[in-house]
Amino acid sequence: MALRVAVTGPTGEIGISTIEALEAHPDVTQIIGMARRPFDPTDRGWTKTVYRQGDILDRAAVNALVKDVDVVVHLAFIIMGTREESARINLAGTRNVFEATVAGGPRRLVYTSSVAAYGYHRDNPVPITEDVPTRGTPEHYYSEQKAACEHALAEATEGSSLEVYVLRPCIVAGPKAPALAEAMPWNQLPGAVRRLTQAVPVLKPPMPDPGTPVQLVHHDDVASAIALAVTTTTAPPGAYNIAGDGLVTMSDVGRALGARPIKVPHVAAVATSEVLARLPFVPSALEWLHAGRASTVMDTSKARDQLGWRPKYSAAETLSALADAVS
Repeated sequence: MALRVAVTGPTGEIGISTIEALEAHPDVTQIIGMARRPFDPTDRGWTKTVYRQGDILDRAAVNALVKDVDVVVHLAFIIMGTREESARINLAGTRNVFEATVAGGPRRLVYTSSVAAYGYHRDNPVPITEDVPTRGTPEHYYSEQKAACEHALAEATEGSSLEVYVLRPCIVAGPKAPALAEAMPWNQLPGAVRRLTQAVPVLKPPMPDPGTPVQLVHHDDVASAIALAVTTTTAPPGAYNIAGDGLVTMSDVGRALGARPIKVPHVAAVATSEVLARLPFVPSALEWLHAGRASTVMDTSKARDQLGWRPKYSAAETLSALADAVS
């Protein structure tokens, strides 16, 4: 089986590992990576990949990308940004990709969604399985947009013959995916100040831990799941939860990334979230505090049993790899 694969966002936090996984797969003969900024595939030793300049907001560019390929992998997405900027790219751009893929002739679409699509709700089951509705959390722009994208996907593909695989990874981390570390407020401090806080333990910034468990997954493990979804001949289309083995705590994350963990009652996290939800304007960065109000631990047995996916890295190992890379 010879596959031509189009990839949006090939140089992002998941994109690089995805291209590497596809390059290594014998069934993949060509990869077309579309990005706004130029990159040279040969710089990374990629021999099957060609660069295509384009923006997912440009429907003509997306139409050209999906023409004459077998599979489309949609990765392009803004994680940290303003609500308005992210909505423009994450919603309008993603809908472009979905609609162009349905109209353009590829037989399969692999879309990387997120655990955030389920939303941070008190009545979330533990663990969350793929049949739980993707309700999103309106107060959390990323969660709201991930759920909206899945709903747009269902609308765009209804009645089509397109094989749709939706992967829902938890927080992605590792040396090539430093967004978790970069999002920590203390990493926005000037270099000299940041080094001082890390050198003197009492000056380390506090990290509240309301006891909400955290799943992490290594970018290479997400890439292996994507490669399986691209090439499988046995796993049925549908949604698949993706997470590394085991759990970590917010205290673990704080210690690994340079903070001083402080245990706080879970009710305090819920109360803070409810207060933020009532405010007329909340900076986008603060909206991430809503993620601590409810468990979003996922069951990954479907990906293991049907897709044949096995993570190489546990949550603790992923966190350690990230910490080593950013220290």
